[in-house]
Amino acid sequence: MPTVTALILAAGFGSRFGSDKRIARLPDDRTLLRASLDRARAVFGDVHVVLRPEDDPAALGLPASCPVIRCVEARQGMGHSLAAGVGALSTGPADAIAVLLGDMPWLAEASLRALVEKAGAGHIVFPLYQGQRGHPVLFGRVFWPELQALVGDEGARAVLQAHRAAWVSVEVDDPGVLRDVDMPAALARGSSSLQGERRG
Repeated sequence: MPTVTALILAAGFGSRFGSDKRIARLPDDRTLLRASLDRARAVFGDVHVVLRPEDDPAALGLPASCPVIRCVEARQGMGHSLAAGVGALSTGPADAIAVLLGDMPWLAEASLRALVEKAGAGHIVFPLYQGQRGHPVLFGRVFWPELQALVGDEGARAVLQAHRAAWVSVEVDDPGVLRDVDMPAALARGSSSLQGERRG
């Protein structure tokens, strides 16, 4: 099985949400960021979270055992957060880094495990749900130098588009790979859907 380290990007400002969405509460009283972390930890043995320099991990609901990477240039966009995170992990032994978002707590564990099975040093692996590409995206270490050079707010889009031959798509029956939280209504919808699934 490939060795994959998880990197959760949580240094953004999410201005559309109207407040710090990372501390928005789910029905079980966990913060949005903590729920996203817990889901990642259920599958990945090594999970790191990218935060702003001024963030208090405990105030965000993170446990003391959670490794944190600080992005000094977080205000300049997601590309900087991703570059900082990959740079901090680049000397590790992993075959790939799974890039997750801190506002996606509804990913199915089965989806994450299916992605890990396809990971490799020369692969870029992502889920497809009903034809739509979702998150997370797993980047093999061949692509880490390019990720470390990212700037601005485009994230890893340029790296993805430059290496189509390396794409490995995994079909999943999991709308959670598309569900992020940009607005409070999205949090409410996602939480209601999850509760419905549990009752079923």
